[in-house]
Amino acid sequence: MAGELEAGRLTWSRQIEFTLAGIGCAVGLGNIWRFPYLCYRSGGGAFLVPYLLMLVLLGIPLLYMELTVGQYLKKGPVHAMTKVCPLLKGVGMATVAISFIMCTYYNVIITWALYYLFSSFQSQLPWQSCNNTWNRPNCTDYATTSSSTSTASQQFFNYKMLERTSGVEETGSMRWELFLLLLLAWLLVYLCIFKGVKSTGKVVYFTALFPYVILVALLINNVQLPGAAAGIRFFIVPEWEKLLSVEVWVNAAAQIFNSIGIGFGSLMAMASYNSFNNNVLKDTLAIAITNSLTSILAGFVIFSAFGYMSYLQNIPVSEIAVDGPGLVFVVYPQAFVTMPVAPMWAVFFFFMLLCLGLDSQFAMVEVMVTSLMDSYSKPLLKYLRKKELLVLVVCSAAFLLGIPHVMQVGIYVFQLMDHYTAIVSIMFLAFFEVVAICWFYGVRRLSSNLEEMTGKKPSIFFRVCWILICPLLVTIILVFSVIQFKPARYENYVYPAWAQGIGWVIALASIVWIPLAALHTLWVLPGSLTEKLRKSIRPFALDEAKLSPYYLQKRGVLEVTSNLAVISSIVPLPEKPPIQTNL
Repeated sequence: MAGELEAGRLTWSRQIEFTLAGIGCAVGLGNIWRFPYLCYRSGGGAFLVPYLLMLVLLGIPLLYMELTVGQYLKKGPVHAMTKVCPLLKGVGMATVAISFIMCTYYNVIITWALYYLFSSFQSQLPWQSCNNTWNRPNCTDYATTSSSTSTASQQFFNYKMLERTSGVEETGSMRWELFLLLLLAWLLVYLCIFKGVKSTGKVVYFTALFPYVILVALLINNVQLPGAAAGIRFFIVPEWEKLLSVEVWVNAAAQIFNSIGIGFGSLMAMASYNSFNNNVLKDTLAIAITNSLTSILAGFVIFSAFGYMSYLQNIPVSEIAVDGPGLVFVVYPQAFVTMPVAPMWAVFFFFMLLCLGLDSQFAMVEVMVTSLMDSYSKPLLKYLRKKELLVLVVCSAAFLLGIPHVMQVGIYVFQLMDHYTAIVSIMFLAFFEVVAICWFYGVRRLSSNLEEMTGKKPSIFFRVCWILICPLLVTIILVFSVIQFKPARYENYVYPAWAQGIGWVIALASIVWIPLAALHTLWVLPGSLTEKLRKSIRPFALDEAKLSPYYLQKRGVLEVTSNLAVISSIVPLPEKPPIQTNL
């Protein structure tokens, strides 16, 4: 179907390209660092029980829901949510805002991966010893349980690559090497997506599949190392008492949620380019199951390396793992040092991180571009001429906003934004999206849409999940996320109150669209407040309202009753149906 226009919208050249793009969007850096860390913190194999249960009850049904809405309505999240539930149309705007905010700092991780990639082309890895100009006196070649020392790989990350300051109060200077690599990272993103789904569809054949080649190669190498079995045992043998902790269950649900990308709008936007009769369930299962299998595969790779490090350093596996970027940029590079042909494995690993990061970055940028084209295609194309220039403008704006992350204060800015965007904002967005689609749009209407597209209604399992289980689980996750919320911190550094305030402003930058858009909907709908509220939760109510004189007057059109041309310019009048005769 290359180049085919469906309802005026380009579709993927081959359906497998959407499946691979969806897998690339879902499978990201979180599979490599956050999943293994949560397993470590939640008692190893005990975490796999709630994780797989949440995959079945939460991940697969909600992904099925998002792909169905995107494919049926042929719109990105902004216009799709406007049709689904006018009162909560701000959820669509919020998903675009959060995706754009995240893409400004997510590309910094790709920048770090590029830095490590280029640094790995040496016969001796630069984080292999403490005999370097950037090392501090407390440097040690091997990890210890002492808090007064730090490893060579930790010091390479903090003092060589980041050259970090003492805190967010001290901005420091620009890290020009990282600045140029950030520019390179955005150039790579632009070249891969500037032609829209046609160029992205070709790139994902490589970026979605190559990481698996590296993961399998690393696993084969790691399981042969001494001590690997101890690490794998820690990963798969459950500490059953951990299942009594509510936090473990909430973490499992949150990991499924964040890993698949529910609420980010990325997969909904990409599904809007599917052919109308595409089998959505097949794509849903392929994306969700591949995502979870990748996390488990990465767990074996990471924990086998942890077991090897535990053997070398004679410390428990449980004292090696750390949270956040450190797992990828500190712990694993440290494991490479003692592996045979260390530079080769380092190059492979960081190139794999580059591919994983780019896939997710494609999806976040595509949300912004798709939404802008859906809303303002005529004025944008009038001034920018081509969609390629719009993509360039979006990438350039995100690059400029990402510059603070490549200053010496960058790691503190990164941690602050990630904490308040990925933890706070996304849970509120997800809650309102589930309420809008599952309850206001309705399971019955969603089922009819699926039947119209594929000829089959969803099973009773999916209908029960949509109407009861998913809203309940998402509400529980939201409540516990609020109850267990902790202010942002980086290692032992606690952010000052003014920085925490900026963090809340960042969180509100996406959430605020929900109440603002609700007020706008109530303003433009005709009738009393009660009538407005009743209409605002009815799907497609705004489309119907656009035909009313009240709405046209709100838009500044005064004399509408005698001017049908004005009405048809906003909502085209339906063509007169052909006369039917009974012969």
